[in-house]
Amino acid sequence: MQDKVFLDTNILIYCYSVDEKNKRKKALDLIDKYSEDSLISTQVINELSNVLFKKFMLTSIEIENTILEIDNYIDIVNFTLTTQIKALKIKDKYKLQFYDSLIIATAIENKCTILYSEDMQNGLVIENVLTIVNPFKNQE
Repeated sequence: MQDKVFLDTNILIYCYSVDEKNKRKKALDLIDKYSEDSLISTQVINELSNVLFKKFMLTSIEIENTILEIDNYIDIVNFTLTTQIKALKIKDKYKLQFYDSLIIATAIENKCTILYSEDMQNGLVIENVLTIVNPFKNQE
């Protein structure tokens, strides 16, 4: 059985980048490899939408189409007040940023064992159940 993985926002951003071809390929390969076992949260969709507006200069309809495309390949989960409280505890315990902690808490609640992220500490194990992996580590 394959690990259940959670994808951080930066993984999705690279899927749409034309400037970072190697990272784009790696991100798309991850989505292909874990097509049945990957998750993102509504938080990731919100962060991605913000980047697509500000940096990619996409229109609202283009972003809507992007979100719908992503929804075809990756399960999108929500979080609750309980998740947010868990995120606060993770933030304090591991000295992380709150929004990173919210992604981590959401991943843990959804039984993910790997969180792919370029922005968090590669190899960090959270609560003995979730390992953060930077998929671009060897490309830098």
